[in-house]
Amino acid sequence: MTWSNPPVHGPLADALAQLAATVEHLGYDEGMHQMLATARREMQVSVPLRRDDGRVVVYSGYRVQHNFSRGPAKGGLRFAANVDLDEVRALAMWMTWKCALVDVPYGGAKGGVAIEPRDHSQRELERVTRRYTSEIAPIIGPEVDIPAPDIGTNEQTMAWMMDTYSALVGHTVQGVVTGKPVGLGGSRGRATATSRGVAHISLMAMAAHGMKPEEASAAVQGFGKVGRDAARFLVQSGVTVRAVSDVDGAVFSEHGLDIAHLGAHVDRTGSVAGFEGGEALDPADLVTLDIDVLVPAAVEGVITADNAGHVQASIVVEGANGPTTKEADAILLERGVVVVPDILANAGGVIVSYFEWVQAHQAYQWSEREVNDRLEERLTTAWHAVIEYASAHSLTYRAAATALAVRRVTEAHRQRGLYP
Repeated sequence: MTWSNPPVHGPLADALAQLAATVEHLGYDEGMHQMLATARREMQVSVPLRRDDGRVVVYSGYRVQHNFSRGPAKGGLRFAANVDLDEVRALAMWMTWKCALVDVPYGGAKGGVAIEPRDHSQRELERVTRRYTSEIAPIIGPEVDIPAPDIGTNEQTMAWMMDTYSALVGHTVQGVVTGKPVGLGGSRGRATATSRGVAHISLMAMAAHGMKPEEASAAVQGFGKVGRDAARFLVQSGVTVRAVSDVDGAVFSEHGLDIAHLGAHVDRTGSVAGFEGGEALDPADLVTLDIDVLVPAAVEGVITADNAGHVQASIVVEGANGPTTKEADAILLERGVVVVPDILANAGGVIVSYFEWVQAHQAYQWSEREVNDRLEERLTTAWHAVIEYASAHSLTYRAAATALAVRRVTEAHRQRGLYP
């Protein structure tokens, strides 16, 4: 009997399709395919919140632990109104491959609460975070599952999570989360690690395809945790960043945006919209601009069958998780657009999260230079492994990266054996 996945849509459908193609390439049997496709543990919880005006509302929270073969589960916590279980499942699976690809001894996990953080006060977000943490506390821990920030969460969220978990167990446990403030055991360089990795991978991709940074242009979709500093690092390397967008608008300048001034504008107003150093742009038009490098660094599913045929960039570097749909991938491949996959391009965050976890176990803090040097070393090693595998097997970068990652997870699983 042939095993098949139940019908799914969106990011999970894309993640499962990528895995199915990889399993076929590697020649694995149906049992191994099923093991790799199925999360080891899933938890859905109710998260009641007493709002500041006294009303009580209830949100849904999730934590999915996809795989433990190579170590404890690792993955971010997302606060967003559209979070659902299938999205979290997809993100957890991608985290498994990402950790394996950059040789971090973790499996993948992901969490989320279906809440719009911009509609809530800081006190309400603290209460939601603490209640969610208390609900999932039985399945997290520094040797079990280590959350980190993601969309809608930050180092303050991680501080609340650490404090709540520590109160429940009766002593301080710094290693239960990463992405904490440095004063609470966070790592230097963690806040910008994903962005630094995106920029580093972008520069290596440009070099591999004959582009010089000072002659290249880029557009960055998203100006939050990843996109803001990725744009800054690209500009520092000589790249002209012509366009940036966020959830509220987009801005464009043919001669390049002043990212420092744009950042100050966003700090004042909360959005790139209205920035006087460029002209307003329809956010949907950013992905089809005439630029060399496109960095989708916001959410999943933004390059689709509808707009992939109009992408003019030569290279797409996926700063976000799953920004390119399966259908768009095929169109970009046919048109000769190089796609550097998310599990490689945005792996800087989980690498430095691992460094933070190691530092917590050592009770010793590394310098920012040490962190950044080790980050670039791991990313460079992973980049060369991917391009060499892609060349040897005539695969896209995504297919090569996924194959390398899935093979490592499978090897660990086979070495451990199946219990009982």
